[in-house]
Amino acid sequence: MRTTERQNEIIEVLKNSKKPLSGTVLAKIFNVSRQVIVTDIAVLRAGNKNIISTNKGYMLHIEKDTCKRTFYVKHKDLDIANELNIVVDNGGNILDVIVDHDIYGTITCELVIKNRSDVEEFCKSLFESKNSSLMSLTNSFHYHTVEASSEEILNVIESKLKENNFLAWKSK
Repeated sequence: MRTTERQNEIIEVLKNSKKPLSGTVLAKIFNVSRQVIVTDIAVLRAGNKNIISTNKGYMLHIEKDTCKRTFYVKHKDLDIANELNIVVDNGGNILDVIVDHDIYGTITCELVIKNRSDVEEFCKSLFESKNSSLMSLTNSFHYHTVEASSEEILNVIESKLKENNFLAWKSK
C-alpha cells in the first residue's frame, strides 16, 4: 500500500471509529510500525485534517453545528469526577483542559470526554498513575472548553458548575 493510500485509509478508519485509536492499534491494522503511523498523522495534520490526539489515542474531529464555551474553574483533585460529570450529565462534551502557567505559558491537553464512562476511565487513569493532574501546576485553577448543541445547554452547565462552587469566575 502506498503512503497516500494508507493515509487516506487512516482517515476512513478514524472517521468510522466510535472511540480513539492508539498508534499501536493503527500500526497493526496497516501492518506498519507505530512510528510510520505517527509520521502519517503529522502529515495529515499538516494537510489540515482535524486529527486530535487524546490520552486514549487518535480521533478525527468532525465539526458539527455546536456551541463552545470556555469555563474557568477551580477545585480539588477529589472533585474532578464530580466536575466532569456535571458537564456530561447536562449535555456537554469536555474538549480539553488548559492551564496558564506563569513560567511555561498556556498548556493545553485534549480530553474529549463525552459521557460518564469517559469520566470514569479518565479519573481511573489519572489516579492510578503516579502523575499529578495538570491543574496542580496552577493551584487548581484551570479552564475547560466545553461543546454542546446549544447556548442554553452551556448556560445550564455554567449554572450547575456555579452551584457546586467550581467556577472561579464567569466563563469566557
